Amino acid sequence: MLPGINPKQMERMMKQMGIKQTPIEASEVIIRCEGKDLVISNPEVSMVDMMGQRTFQVTGKAQERAHDTRPEITEEDISTVMSQAKVSEEKARQALEDSDGDIAQAIISLSA
Repeated sequence: MLPGINPKQMERMMKQMGIKQTPIEASEVIIRCEGKDLVISNPEVSMVDMMGQRTFQVTGKAQERAHDTRPEITEEDISTVMSQAKVSEEKARQALEDSDGDIAQAIISLSA
């Protein structure tokens, strides 16, 4: 808030200008950037609606986190590769990791 201005008065002024501010309960805000994420834990988040356009205000301490570029490999994916290529779980998992999670490519590489 602005110093010297009564919060109720500020609220009335915003309402007169067609601005509505709504607090949003959030436990974490993640902003995905090129090569990293900005993670804000325990943020204060408000949605501001001004003449139909919504903007979000986020305050809190941001921490940088590197992107995890490895694909998620599920047990179902491993099972599929194991049964199709007739290989062990270890070989199926390794083939999926080598093919960046591409099931078809993993099966082809094991069948060749």
